[in-house]
Amino acid sequence: MKHVFRTRIVAVLALLVTILTSVASWAAAPKRDFYQLVIYRLKTAEQESRLDNYLQNAYMPALHRAGIEKVGVFKPIIATDAAEPAEKLVYVFIPFKSQDEWAKLEGKLASDKTYLEDGKDYINTPWDKPVYTRMESILMRAFVDQPHFQMPALSSPKSERVYEFRSYEGPSEKLYVNKVDMFNAGGEVKLFKRLNFNAVFYSEVISGASMPNLIYMTTFENKADRDAHWKAFSADPEWKTLSAMPKYQHNVSKNDTRFLRPTDYSDI
Repeated sequence: MKHVFRTRIVAVLALLVTILTSVASWAAAPKRDFYQLVIYRLKTAEQESRLDNYLQNAYMPALHRAGIEKVGVFKPIIATDAAEPAEKLVYVFIPFKSQDEWAKLEGKLASDKTYLEDGKDYINTPWDKPVYTRMESILMRAFVDQPHFQMPALSSPKSERVYEFRSYEGPSEKLYVNKVDMFNAGGEVKLFKRLNFNAVFYSEVISGASMPNLIYMTTFENKADRDAHWKAFSADPEWKTLSAMPKYQHNVSKNDTRFLRPTDYSDI
């Protein structure tokens, strides 16, 4: 009887140790940023001008007042010899400290009288003169290995910079998780950092149109700098070893890469 009692005590103690270890591990884990990426689709130069005015003079100042210090606004890089695209795109990247902060933002904006006045052209736009054609909102959570967004350490003028936006879609949820693991436990984030890719963020998409997918953004002084970095990445022995590992094969079904440039008024 005493033996059974001691066995039960040992089992209970072991369970308590497991629980306490798990709690300690959870408490020690860094909190991860929550991101929103809004993509505006426009048709005319007038729409683009009105949206720029709203973002620069109403929306971004309101976000700053709400405690969001840095907001990124980006537009696609169009080659000088390319025809004017039929659709204009504007990307707005908003980093939040938590999902709760994101959830409370609309309420803060609704009670911000300065925002409501400064943004009235956008907010009260008539039905027959919209500011945009459509808008898309993507919600994301930062990777474990880069839990917070980073300001790029660049010295070139914004008009020369190249921000590379990549979305990696997975053929299944399981294989998508495998690619995320390749970035974190596999060491891909650390490799990008060692090679100075100046990543703004890495994220798991938790709500969007192309799931399952992850999105990340790296930044460069200019196009030549971008090409040189990727050449070094492709030739790096660590990448060759990582990309050849059997457990990380066939985990990306589509790579959607876009080259963007920050607007003059972008914080990032």
